[in-house]
Amino acid sequence: MSHYSHAKFITSAPDIRHLEKDEGNEVAFAGRSNAGKSSALNRLTRQKSLARTSKTPGRTQLINVFEIEEGRRLVDLPGYGYAKVPMEMKLKWQKSLGEYLQMRKSLTGLVVLMDIRHPFKDLDQQLIYWAVERNLPVLALLTKADKLKSGKRKAQLLMAREASMAFCGDVTVHAFSSLNGLGLDNVERVLDRWLGFTESEEFIEE
Repeated sequence: MSHYSHAKFITSAPDIRHLEKDEGNEVAFAGRSNAGKSSALNRLTRQKSLARTSKTPGRTQLINVFEIEEGRRLVDLPGYGYAKVPMEMKLKWQKSLGEYLQMRKSLTGLVVLMDIRHPFKDLDQQLIYWAVERNLPVLALLTKADKLKSGKRKAQLLMAREASMAFCGDVTVHAFSSLNGLGLDNVERVLDRWLGFTESEEFIEE
């Protein structure tokens, strides 16, 4: 059984000042509002509704914290970039995202989720540069990979891996589908290392 199936919701906070326990290891999930972040978290934890999914992007407006076990946490950050959210709200989210990434001491890695058909948009890049500046490892997760046939998926993955070199940081790129579980093993290998479950990782070809 995966460690991640033990994850349970512990708190929601509007910003870093309202979060408790800045100790141990935590991995944050961030992405545009329609990147499939909640679905990815639910697939990873083998729980259908741990992270709320909605047909209306932009529902995650708070920092949501899930504990796997004492000292190991997953954090669901507010979705960004959704057009129907008022500008004031967007700026507020962006500020709380930036503060969290720059000031959270227990943060050991950042997962940036992007639709495999539209990777590395402006806000995605900004987020990755923030993480690289802080020497945080990044997993660029190309979601909705089931939407592409195998050849096209591999071409997109290769292109994204080449593009990721421009960040000059520890940026790993994998394809993922919350629908059929494609790439789940690779996600777990990365998180296991970041959270201190294992020291090394071996990836499976996608």
